[in-house]
Amino acid sequence: MKYLDMKYLDEFRDGDRARVILGRIKKVTTRPWMIMEICGGQTHSILRNGIDRLLPQQITLVHGPGCPVCVTPMELIDKALAIAAKPDVIFTSFGDMLRVPGSRKDLCKVKSEGGDVRIIYSPLDALKIARENPDKKVVFFGVGFETTAPSTAMSVWQAEREQLKNFFLLTSHVLVPPAMQALLSSPSNRVQAYLAAGHVCTVMGTQPYEPISEQFKIPIVITGFEPVDILSGILAAIEQLESGRAIVENQYARVVQPEGNLAAQKIINEVYTVTDRKWRGLGNIPNSGWKLSDQYAKHDAEKHFDVGELTVDEPPECISGKVLQGLKKPPECAEFGRKCTPMHPLGATMVSSEGACAAYYAYQRYGEHVIATNDRAK
Repeated sequence: MKYLDMKYLDEFRDGDRARVILGRIKKVTTRPWMIMEICGGQTHSILRNGIDRLLPQQITLVHGPGCPVCVTPMELIDKALAIAAKPDVIFTSFGDMLRVPGSRKDLCKVKSEGGDVRIIYSPLDALKIARENPDKKVVFFGVGFETTAPSTAMSVWQAEREQLKNFFLLTSHVLVPPAMQALLSSPSNRVQAYLAAGHVCTVMGTQPYEPISEQFKIPIVITGFEPVDILSGILAAIEQLESGRAIVENQYARVVQPEGNLAAQKIINEVYTVTDRKWRGLGNIPNSGWKLSDQYAKHDAEKHFDVGELTVDEPPECISGKVLQGLKKPPECAEFGRKCTPMHPLGATMVSSEGACAAYYAYQRYGEHVIATNDRAK
């Protein structure tokens, strides 16, 4: 059900339409199914609108690694902290990275200790700061999925054209499909269908998901973020599962084209090359990230500041890795809402505005799902 005749945002929040789709979901569901939504924005929408509580008991939604802040490894946070503390550096970042904990502190702490750490709203803001401060080294912390990679790439492209020798990029851009493959390849995998992130597919298109669906025989439904979007995606996934089909289906066709955004892909391919990347909670995933290509390597902050290789252990009491793999839900953590809160987070999933732990905390989900899961297992 794609609702291609709908044009306005409030139509995708319409309660009557949502109830119709819910009725269809209940009608077609005959056995237990587990679906993972990839994007943290989808997770927040599901909890904010109570979608998980409205679905038939046979359907379990689990939350994937769809928050770029959450999957940024602690080693890279520590590198950011080391660079930001240097006296000749202006370190710029989106605000959601400032409170992500490293092994000892976060960027807010570096700022309080005298580091020049600034919140910006676009990579182009960092370029402006570099132009205005030629005696300083300006570093932008580029974190995100395929969605934000083009704008970060454009900032480096522009810096190269302007010959800004004081502009550097600390890169933590990652690709979603390899992470999906890694989860499905895990012996502990429980996922039977994916809801793929619509904004990622807006950039990269639908084609990267077809080999995954074919290899693992799993439905992948690309969907948006409003209640009707998500319910339509769940319905499409359940219809495939119940009928034994496994294809890529584009529920978000009003935005996503099969080929994606070719101009965005062009700038990505010029500025970056694909590389292996460590994901917090998932470990090293081959070909799952980007680094600056040789042409733009002079802007690579890791190389310029020679921060070296770091190995950092996650806090033993934090289960964010299992949350990101869909193996646990946040209230199953003994420290959730106790030692770990948004003001005093143990892990990135409690800090980020797209983190699963932050969503459960914000919408006061403190454990009813554990009772429901136990009931289903009986």
